[in-house]
Amino acid sequence: MAPEYIIEMNHIRKEFPGIVANDDITLQLKKGEIHALLGENGAGKSTLMSVLFGLYQPEAGQIKKNGEEVKINNPNDATALGIGMVHQHFKLIDVFTVLDNIILGAETTGKLGFLKKKEARKKVIDLSEKYGLHIDVDAKVEDITVGMQQRVEILKMLYRENEILIFDEPTAVLTPQEIDELMEIMRGFAREGKSILFITHKLNEIMAVSDRVTVLRKGKYIGTVNTKDVTKQELSNMMVGRPVQLEIVKDVAKPKDTILEVEGLTVMSKIHKKEAVNNVSFKVRQGEILCIAGIDGNGQTELIYGLTGLEKATSGKVTLCGKDISHGSVKVRNEAGMSHIPEDRHKHGLVLPFTLEQNLVLQRFKEKEFHNKGFIKFDAIRNYALRLIEDYDVRSGQGPITIARSMSGGNQQKAIIARELDRNKELIIAVQPTRGLDVGAIEHIHSQLIAERDKGKGILLVSLELDEVMSLADRILVMYEGEIVGELDPKETTAEELGLYMSGAKKQGREQV
Repeated sequence: MAPEYIIEMNHIRKEFPGIVANDDITLQLKKGEIHALLGENGAGKSTLMSVLFGLYQPEAGQIKKNGEEVKINNPNDATALGIGMVHQHFKLIDVFTVLDNIILGAETTGKLGFLKKKEARKKVIDLSEKYGLHIDVDAKVEDITVGMQQRVEILKMLYRENEILIFDEPTAVLTPQEIDELMEIMRGFAREGKSILFITHKLNEIMAVSDRVTVLRKGKYIGTVNTKDVTKQELSNMMVGRPVQLEIVKDVAKPKDTILEVEGLTVMSKIHKKEAVNNVSFKVRQGEILCIAGIDGNGQTELIYGLTGLEKATSGKVTLCGKDISHGSVKVRNEAGMSHIPEDRHKHGLVLPFTLEQNLVLQRFKEKEFHNKGFIKFDAIRNYALRLIEDYDVRSGQGPITIARSMSGGNQQKAIIARELDRNKELIIAVQPTRGLDVGAIEHIHSQLIAERDKGKGILLVSLELDEVMSLADRILVMYEGEIVGELDPKETTAEELGLYMSGAKKQGREQV
């Protein structure tokens, strides 16, 4: 008789300096099921999956496959056992092509050791088409969007024909349509007999796709439930340990003067050498949240790069607080009144080898509060970091001296948000600000953004989350193929209509406001 569970992780304990990440956790995965792993940022979900994938060795506990105890010393052992993992922070080599990244470590060679790249290429393209992943195998990873990088990671796993698939926050950077497609792909995997472990914070996805849910909180096992037997509210309460406000409550916006004016902005694409942003104009006013919505890859990334100075615009004018910053550096734009929560927290948000406190004071260490006659005031920086860590519930093993790289993705994100909101700038540009955050943290960040709006700040929000767009925005601009194709009032539109604009099926002539 076949064992009930394909994978069992029994009484796992994993420690890091200053923290027990997994404290006596047991997880059991049935063959052919989609099993969700739910918990707050820093609850130990990614650590537990990293133990299963051989990236970490546990201090205690055992792992069984099909009832037999196995020892997983490294990811090669995991791959040999048919275990694959899509990591929250992608393990890709930027300067390699998509194809080279997918086949790396699993290369097929001929008798003389030559790489059979033609066969590999065909297999990757066939998999891409079968699962609707639509990737350009010849593009360099550094030139593709974060959403596309996600698909490359999924293809890496499919290419290796793994039977146990670990997805660590797989939908964090995908659009609603892409999420629906991924959910269908996951259901297809389960029908084929593959077993899926699915780490997520998104309760809607758990309800839509999972068979069972295991909940972790602060490194401890809370319980395992059948999805069909629980509600979203019950799951969020298990996860956070208190009732969570799932709906956004806010007053009507009272916009005042224009803070940011963008006129005819054009930004070239680094990949296709054509306009990624084509003659875009809009205004952001004090006391409003203006949201740029769109399917990933329609110019939002390049628009923000052009506004923040990360890329040079080909043409157009950007005025911030009455000052022309069209040709200003990132520093000039910051000083003119701009705060930026970036899309890619590793590339543009943090210096990963630095400590948490160094990252929190990155743009401010030359201010009088932290600096005196050429000397840094380390005590002032420590106290500042402790305040932000407390206010934003940034969890890490060693507090302010934790190395940023070692923190969970959600806590890295909370650190960036704490730093950028506390800088007290007139314009806050927030790109996917709640990406990778749990419901408790999302509730806090949303309330912070609304509070900033109510203080008279202008907020430019870029989000791929339809729910977030509809509930947080005061005005919505939709981007499609580098242009603004619609301006919508969230109170008077529906998610379906918004989806039509995002997909290019609908377009309007827009009056400038």
